[in-house]
Amino acid sequence: MSFTLREPEPVEPDQGAVVIKHVRAFVVASKAAEEKAGGLGDCHAQKDTHWITGAIRPIATPISGHTKYKKNRKSWGIDAIGTMIVEIELSNGMKGHGVSIGGEPGCFIVEKHLSRFIEGQDPHNVELIWDLMWKSTINYGRKGLPIQAISAVDLAIWDALGKLKNTAVFNLLGGKTKASLPVYATTANPAAAKKMGFVGSKFPLPYGPADGEEGMKKNIQLVEEFRKSVGPDFPLMIDCYMALTLPYAKELAKRIQPFNIKWIEECLHPDDYKGYGELRSSVSTCMVTCGEHEYTRYGFRQLLEGGCADLLQPDVTWCGGITEARRIVALASAYDIPVIPHGSSVYSYHLQYAFPSCPMAEFLVMSPGGDKIVPYFGSLFTDEPLPKDGKITLSADKPGFGVTLNVKGLNLKRPYDRTEKKE
Repeated sequence: MSFTLREPEPVEPDQGAVVIKHVRAFVVASKAAEEKAGGLGDCHAQKDTHWITGAIRPIATPISGHTKYKKNRKSWGIDAIGTMIVEIELSNGMKGHGVSIGGEPGCFIVEKHLSRFIEGQDPHNVELIWDLMWKSTINYGRKGLPIQAISAVDLAIWDALGKLKNTAVFNLLGGKTKASLPVYATTANPAAAKKMGFVGSKFPLPYGPADGEEGMKKNIQLVEEFRKSVGPDFPLMIDCYMALTLPYAKELAKRIQPFNIKWIEECLHPDDYKGYGELRSSVSTCMVTCGEHEYTRYGFRQLLEGGCADLLQPDVTWCGGITEARRIVALASAYDIPVIPHGSSVYSYHLQYAFPSCPMAEFLVMSPGGDKIVPYFGSLFTDEPLPKDGKITLSADKPGFGVTLNVKGLNLKRPYDRTEKKE
């Protein structure tokens, strides 16, 4: 049975309304330039001496079982796709910017496919634009790169809309639910995180199943070492980056019990919903979390219905942008599951400001040694807000996401430049 009694009329902008005039998609001129700029939209685009590549100690990954690609995360192409920056220009000249991983393939999707649904639209119509982008890419999308491209567009539209309305994105989402946002640090150096004032710290697990019992012992030794370095009560979490099997994750959870670990994150392959459900139901020593590499509300619905996690961690720049992330938060709230997004900097901060069920933020410490606070997006913006005394404070006086693209400092190129006629 259909509830549509007549064909709906096309949605057209009101006469004289400000509309989206152009959408443009950019990449950095070279991988070397991306690394020099601090990674920009791809936090893994770092020099080989950076902790996040595995320079300080190994980091377990899904491909760690293949010796050739074990030592350095960049060896298997974790940074291969690279940054994508989307620019929305309104008919009044205002511009908004969104960021994701997507590189040139993502730019192709935006310029050659999605642009038809964006240009000429009223930027207020974020739901309509998102619906058109999502439904038009289902045949080749649903997860991964196409959704990352949609995310970058969506974030750029929200940024432009905030500037058009002269207000912060968190106000567009419903206003403040907190005066400031507590922040935990992800780093290879939890003691440094505590010293810098963060409310907790997460560190990467070095070894996985392919490293056998010796690797497991080294994991537990590191957990013990970090616990001693920060004291008995400072919250510690472990990032397993999709590297484990269900039996290994269960054993890890059992062995870390004496060390008061807050959660173990992304233990399993992101499509192993059944495995996550079993892991969560069997672990009582800590929380089980996941969602960094999940996409759209449909993926998160599976996690929620399967009882897969104690909290969810969507990346706002990957999961579908603000438009989809707010749906994910609302869906999770019906299960009393909090949402603490992965990274995303300002794009997640505004979401978290606006919803009570987003209790704190993650900040990836992107200095090479993981011991100094630097902008998460490197030199992408000239004014990215940084945590101070373990919290982020956003200003309603800064419209949009409150950041300014570093146009002069970045060597950007538009790989699929569609000729724009001068008016």
